[in-house]
Amino acid sequence: MAHDAGLPPSNRSKGNYILSITIIGIFFFIFGFVTWLNSVLIPFLKIACEKNNFESYFVAFAFYISYFVMAIPSSFVLRKTGFKNGMSLGLVLMAIGALIFIPAAYSRMFGLFLTGLFVQGTGLAVLQTASNPYVTILGPLESAAKRISIMGICNKIAGVISPLILGAIVLKGMDRFDKTLLGTMDELQKNTVLNELAGRIILPYIIMAVVLVILAVLLRFSALPDIDTDKEDETTSSANISKTSIFQFPQLVLGVIAIFVYVGVEVIAVDTIINYGKAQGFSFELARYFASYTLAAMVLGYIIGIITIPKYLKQEKALMISALLGIGFGMLAIFSAGIHGQTTFSITLTGWSLVLPFDLSVFFIALLGLANAIMWPAIWPLAIDGLGRFTKIGSSLLIMAIAGGAVLPLLYGRMVDLFSPQQAYWILIPCYVYIFYYAFSGYKIRYWNKQN
Repeated sequence: MAHDAGLPPSNRSKGNYILSITIIGIFFFIFGFVTWLNSVLIPFLKIACEKNNFESYFVAFAFYISYFVMAIPSSFVLRKTGFKNGMSLGLVLMAIGALIFIPAAYSRMFGLFLTGLFVQGTGLAVLQTASNPYVTILGPLESAAKRISIMGICNKIAGVISPLILGAIVLKGMDRFDKTLLGTMDELQKNTVLNELAGRIILPYIIMAVVLVILAVLLRFSALPDIDTDKEDETTSSANISKTSIFQFPQLVLGVIAIFVYVGVEVIAVDTIINYGKAQGFSFELARYFASYTLAAMVLGYIIGIITIPKYLKQEKALMISALLGIGFGMLAIFSAGIHGQTTFSITLTGWSLVLPFDLSVFFIALLGLANAIMWPAIWPLAIDGLGRFTKIGSSLLIMAIAGGAVLPLLYGRMVDLFSPQQAYWILIPCYVYIFYYAFSGYKIRYWNKQN
């Protein structure tokens, strides 16, 4: 029942508890699978729709700006529908977004692709708004951090897999299209090969839409309990009664900025690395692995976080270390000469050999995944600490700050067009410096005119 959702599961309810956590884990896997497809879509649509670097990163913009637009409306939707029905609705919206890719591919209309991405992002915003409270409420409070970390691992493992799957389908042989477009083709020939390329996206997104609809139906009739997050204890609801505005909490306002820049650098580290690998001399066949490197590094970071926080490190100290790692890896990526294009290393197991591409500068970009891994779970509690009855609106503002993933990749793309893919990574450094400031002192500020 809803009022038992926040209690440790009894033996009688243990089966339902495990089922509920498994269902939410599947959702976080879906979040990761769909979210990190953008790393493949950006180079794919750049060629298929004939866009420059700046324009191609509107893929990330259309997807992540939906969180800014839909964070607060999602809360109202969930209040009307309930959490379980709301999550089913989110899956259906994602399916609709996937289906929009079909006419977009036939017409090669970039704006239609962006519409599909925005609709998918809208569905994810509803799912995220619903599923994040579930992770905390469905089990004992003292083990909530562990559940959040496990969900993060589900998300990033999906992110490791999804670029490899879609990349194998749509990026295969794409260097031929890239080189051909640089040649002397007439308009008819060019349109023919580009239409052929765009058509590759249709079947994967039809399959995605079908799977999402099936999951929506299964969820609708599942045993997942509905929960009531509007019930607050008296201490929380009566806290900060002298405050009249959410903007009277510096730790939150500064935390929103921290989330904004964190999501921006996280998305840059994943969604730009395939194009960067291409610029470093790799074929798309090999560069498609690089996004998975970054996400694998994030999985490693989550595991390290689970082991070390809070037993060995306080979350603010871990955030400071992560920011310093981000600065260090970013600078090494910028100044590294790299080993361009030809260097690979192979893994051989029982006669099966996997050849993986390697480049020093790309390697440091991938390591940003390690630096970024625990930033979200570290910034979030520091930002909402002490908000009391303003906690929910504060959380909505933090979700809206995911729009950093929309804005900063666009700026990166513009810098690529003005300078170079490697020099464009300078955009990372001030972001990590700000995160370090927030971890060092920003989160401590409780009044705008003084610091505790």
